[in-house]
Parts: sequence; structure tokens; C-alpha cells
Amino acid sequence: MVRASTREGVATLGLDRADKGNALSVEMVAALHAAIDAAIADPAVHTLVFGGAGAHFCTGFDLSSLEAETDATLADRFIALEKLLQAVWHAPVRTIALAQGRTWGAGADLFASCDVRVAHDDTTIRFPGSAFGIVLGTRRLVEAIGWDRARPLVTEGAACDAAEALRCGIATRVGIEAWLAEPANPPAIDRETFAAIRAVARGDHRSEDLASLTASARRPGLKQRIVDYRARLKKG
Repeated sequence: MVRASTREGVATLGLDRADKGNALSVEMVAALHAAIDAAIADPAVHTLVFGGAGAHFCTGFDLSSLEAETDATLADRFIALEKLLQAVWHAPVRTIALAQGRTWGAGADLFASCDVRVAHDDTTIRFPGSAFGIVLGTRRLVEAIGWDRARPLVTEGAACDAAEALRCGIATRVGIEAWLAEPANPPAIDRETFAAIRAVARGDHRSEDLASLTASARRPGLKQRIVDYRARLKKG
């Protein structure tokens, strides 16, 4: 489900549900969060790398059992996801995402939460959560690329390919193979200094972000909004 390995200060966490497009189930979010916490707890780790097995980095939330879900269980899942993304955004180490194929929904949020965001040529990025009333990761995305670039992605359902992701700043680089061929040098500063700079540069908005997400996720009718959204996709 999550393949974790550490070598020379680089902790690599691989999403390993290729048959499901690495969609995030309840168990996968919990396993990924635990792996992040374990990597951060290792003082030798200076870099955290996220990747996905198969054709896609992450196709978003696993909604294969949507019929069995309730508004409450879905809200709890979104809250758990927000806490995971906060752990990435505020990690005291450099974070890197290597994305190929569909990088949608929760996968796009994970990608956007990292410092270095490397896309494959075939990468496509979408943030559909706002279409069913979820306010997740918006402030982080705006902080990374600005409101004018984020607005069509979160309010109009726009998608972007790798080239557009690079132009608008969602991706910091295109070309995973070339990136992997380069030396994995550690940051030029020690981990304590890195964490201090991170705190100064980003501030701490975890409480506000969680409150905003929780309010949107707890609004009655979440399951039906997701059902309606999926129906619109099929018609389109």
C-alpha cells in the first residue's frame, strides 16, 4: 500500500495501489501519514520523496465504496487527509513529489504541498474537490502559485497538463528521468535551520485550514454532492 525506504538521508514513500490508480483509501491515508511521521522522526532524514506506482501518481480519493459511505464517514476522511497534507506542508525537511499520469484531487493536493514538484510529460493535474463543496488545500495552493493562477483550478474545474503546470508554477520541473539522473544532494543547510526557515516563511495556519476544511466537509449533503458530481462527469 505504501512502500517506504530510506537511503543516505532520503526517505522515499511510494504509493503502491497501481491497480486502483493509487487512489487514497482510509487505510492508505493512515499508512502514508504514519510513514511520514516515521521519516520525520529520523534525525538523519533531510529529504522526503513521494512517488506512485504504475501509470498514475494518484487519482484522488478512493470512492469505490461510496454507496457504503455516509456524510460523517466522508467528512472524517477529508479531515484525515487535511492533517496528512499539513504534515507534508510543515515538514522540517525538504519534500519532493514525482508525478506521472493522473494527479487529481487528493493526489494534486499532495503534489502541490511539496517543495520540489517534478512532473512527467504525461502528467495531468485537477482539483475537483470544490465542485462538491470541499475547501481543501486552497490557501496552500494560492501561497504556492498565487490566486490568479489558482482561481480557475479551484472555481472553474480547469485542468492542466505538464507544460501548463510548469508555466503556472504547480510543477517546478518537467522530466522525472532527468531529475532522477542527477545527484541527490542534501540541502545546503542543516535540518534545524531548514525547519526554522520553513516556519518563518510559511507561518502556521493549520488551525484555520483545518477549521475551513471541517466546516465544508460537515455541511449536510456531502455524499449526495459527490454522487451528483460523478454523474455530471459521466454525462460530460
